[in-house]
Amino acid sequence: MADSCCEAKSDELAEMRVNQGRVLRIVLAVNAVLFVAEFTVGWISRSTALLGDSLDMLGDALVYAFSLWVLDRGLRWRARAALTKGYVQLAFGLLVLAQAGWKLLGETDVEAGPMGAMAVIALAGNAWCFYLLWNHRSDDLNMRSTWLCSRNDLVANLAVIGAAVLAAMSGSGWPDIVVGVGIAVLFLRTAATVIGESRRELRKIGADAKTETLTRLP
Repeated sequence: MADSCCEAKSDELAEMRVNQGRVLRIVLAVNAVLFVAEFTVGWISRSTALLGDSLDMLGDALVYAFSLWVLDRGLRWRARAALTKGYVQLAFGLLVLAQAGWKLLGETDVEAGPMGAMAVIALAGNAWCFYLLWNHRSDDLNMRSTWLCSRNDLVANLAVIGAAVLAAMSGSGWPDIVVGVGIAVLFLRTAATVIGESRRELRKIGADAKTETLTRLP
């Protein structure tokens, strides 16, 4: 009876990993395509917010690729993957802040039309990713950190759309800069959350491993 239960549990975990892998491949492809599109339009429209959001897409694509790599590995590797995601978010947050500061020294104008249109397309793509990841948000730390990245994408997209509307109405590029800084702050906040959770998980895994080793000693 016990063997039967263990076998059923093993099959359940295997099926969950297969489903996780399928979802991660889809969101990886979506984020890679959106990065290229957003970066191109952001550069042409001189949008700090859109460039920042495109870098987030690139970071997410790299994160999802790493998540796939550790999918069938142990808890320690999945915690390390989550920690890496946190540091990626931290790096891109600081990068966007630097870009916003550089723009303040030059022209602040932005082409609101292309910026807003691209942000709407990105919102649609990220909404789909968020929907796919929703059912896996509580599977483990690896998938939870992935879901948090997707949630941030939706907030950032809505903020970019708002900035495009305000820029079009006011004729000023300041809403774009403000939103770009806001996206950076969001990156940094998520980075702090994910890094903190990952470090606690790694400490717990290390403590459990040490306890197990001591109990085996004669």
